[in-house]
Amino acid sequence: MVGDLPYFIPAVPYTTTPARGLGELQSINVLSPVTVVTVAASNATIESLGSIIREFAKDDVWNTAFLKGVLVQYTGSGYGAKKFSGKTSLAGSNESSIIVSIRSNGSSTIPNGPYFLSSIGALYQPYRLYSDFAGAFTQPLVPSPNDTYTALPAALPGIESPAIAVPSRLYYTKTASKPLAGVRTGIKDIYDIAGVKTSNGNRAWYGFYPPATANSVPVQRLIDAGAVLVGKMKTSQFANGEMATADWVDYHSPFNPRGDGYQDPSSSSSGPGAGAATYPWLDLTLGSDTGGSIRGPSQVQGLFGNRPTHGLVALTGVMPLAPELDTAGFLCRDPTIWKAAGIALYPNLPFYTTYPRTIQTLNFPTTATTEASRLALSFLSKLQNFLRAKPPTALNLTTAWASSKPASAPDSLATLLNLTYPVLISKQQTRLVRDPFYASYATAHDGRKPFVDPAPLVRWGFGDTFPASALQEAQNNKTIFMDWFNSHILRNDSQSCSESLLVYTAGLTASNTSYRNLYKDPPTVPVGFSTGRISVFAEVPDVVVPVGQAGYQSSVTGHVEMSPVTVDLIAARGCDGMLFNLIQDLTAAGILTAPMTGQTIAGGEILLKRGMVGL
Repeated sequence: MVGDLPYFIPAVPYTTTPARGLGELQSINVLSPVTVVTVAASNATIESLGSIIREFAKDDVWNTAFLKGVLVQYTGSGYGAKKFSGKTSLAGSNESSIIVSIRSNGSSTIPNGPYFLSSIGALYQPYRLYSDFAGAFTQPLVPSPNDTYTALPAALPGIESPAIAVPSRLYYTKTASKPLAGVRTGIKDIYDIAGVKTSNGNRAWYGFYPPATANSVPVQRLIDAGAVLVGKMKTSQFANGEMATADWVDYHSPFNPRGDGYQDPSSSSSGPGAGAATYPWLDLTLGSDTGGSIRGPSQVQGLFGNRPTHGLVALTGVMPLAPELDTAGFLCRDPTIWKAAGIALYPNLPFYTTYPRTIQTLNFPTTATTEASRLALSFLSKLQNFLRAKPPTALNLTTAWASSKPASAPDSLATLLNLTYPVLISKQQTRLVRDPFYASYATAHDGRKPFVDPAPLVRWGFGDTFPASALQEAQNNKTIFMDWFNSHILRNDSQSCSESLLVYTAGLTASNTSYRNLYKDPPTVPVGFSTGRISVFAEVPDVVVPVGQAGYQSSVTGHVEMSPVTVDLIAARGCDGMLFNLIQDLTAAGILTAPMTGQTIAGGEILLKRGMVGL
């Protein structure tokens, strides 16, 4: 504990300081908290030093206890003057600070921030420990040698309070090549991380297979861009949709912080959604979306989230559900970080700054009968004005299909696509995941089967009732819809990337609650076609944006609590960059507001937050 905050100190020091005269800072067998500050030697003053240190107070890892010693690192000429030395009182510290001068050595400059100094001059970068009281993570991680990661060997006191370790943001500077430098990132536990086991939400899988030897392609791209990985995050089992509590057997579903704190966090990117909505110290989370697994958690927790154009990034090293549908995307609060992450994950993506002037709506309210519908309509009006677009046109997919469908296609989309999604995910995951898992496990365990949660078993069993030819039929039906939609509904445009925007909502009614303390019916097969399946089958980008919040009467608290209201925007294939830019511009214009962590998207203490150290 330093300054009443818990820290983890890695075994390997960051560097050894060349400082002379460290004196009482170098106590035998004691690590002393110190702060490294870089100043230009030519104009260094005690006032400029204090000004820099005051800025450090914005960092959540640094605290004034690290002012016991200040290592002033000079850059440029004039080092010989050694402007600072001895003991000096600095603003914010109750004690005099021991100031020692060191000289920067070009590329080996020590980053600003908090350190622990050993008796031999070794400097260690500490990690602050936070409690994962929302249960969003499966494994907290810290870097280990050889570009791998290892489980955090530290804990916090309290029940159900695994610790997550985060480094100071002061150590990092964003550059063109490192746009995510210092961005603390959580990774859904279906992505391989070198040195770490992947669970896929299944205890048997985690125990059976060895640690990954390489990072998955999406994870490696984020690391290359400077992202700081802090842990793996919970997924519903094998990325199949599961309801909180009822369907989660191997691991407990994370807690959605919004409202009464007992609403379902949605799935399968449950941990990434709950973490992004709960923890201000977490900047970005990587999820996956096959049938709604990023969009669902983003919608119920009021986050920015994106299902990208299919195929923008290879999913090597990622557990598949259905390769034809699987995508990697983000859940976060800050649209600037969101865009930077998109640039890193989806290279060579065009970023249009001219926007569509046509808006189509689908399943969108027409009158403000509730607060949620009022918020949605208000956003739509502001979007129209911002784009200088014509009045939105209500899209009727049924009529559009009937008038322009391929001659050989069924008369209704429901007939064409009713079984497409469940057949694709069940036939592909049994082939790519279940069958090799079962075979290897049985060989090692005298013919036994591993435990699997009810939801994946129901879906896999459904797939087993169909012949192998059903997979090809489902793929063909998906292609029929994709080709039709991309040529008739959302076409590309040379000026704005997408001729129009398609805007829809998901669950605007006040009764759209999903309490995790209620007994549910057994899991079922996800048959049918809905608005949320459009981007899945058409391979087009679909993003969630929070537009406000509305009240509901909670059966848990007996009070009116607030629930997020979100809207989805769909654009033509490959127009993800245009959507990232548009959302940044809408935020800058005040039409969208970055959500906060807490009980509501406007912030506030989370109900039932445990009184733990390190929250």
